[in-house]
Amino acid sequence: MADKKFSGISGHVIVCGYGIVGSKVVSSLIEHNIGFVIIENDPNIVKVIEELGYNVIQGDATSSRILKSAGVASAKAIAVVMDNDAKNLFAVLTARDLNKKIFIATRSNDDFIREKLVDAGADFIVMPQKTASIEIVDELMR
Repeated sequence: MADKKFSGISGHVIVCGYGIVGSKVVSSLIEHNIGFVIIENDPNIVKVIEELGYNVIQGDATSSRILKSAGVASAKAIAVVMDNDAKNLFAVLTARDLNKKIFIATRSNDDFIREKLVDAGADFIVMPQKTASIEIVDELMR
């Protein structure tokens, strides 16, 4: 679980989930020289992240304790990009409760959950499947 603490850092971005979307977010943060801490629950993925030399906490991003360990109180933003809408919703609720001013970006696969994410305090929500579908249809119609 969370044995590391990053509460001493500030102005960083917390990335919850290091799957396809999370790894792309991290790549962009590195490209823009923005500090970050990754929260990942899968111990095998955590090992890979550690081998890359990135700041990582193994644990559940819906946990107040884990988010506090990642320095949520002093972070400028959080990217909640796990591939589970319910977990994303709980992580958004928890992050907003712990830091009223943090910018929260998240993903959703469902319109109903998207509405709940807005109610929970998400500032930006992307729907990858919907976006991909629109782009494919646009291309097919050319």
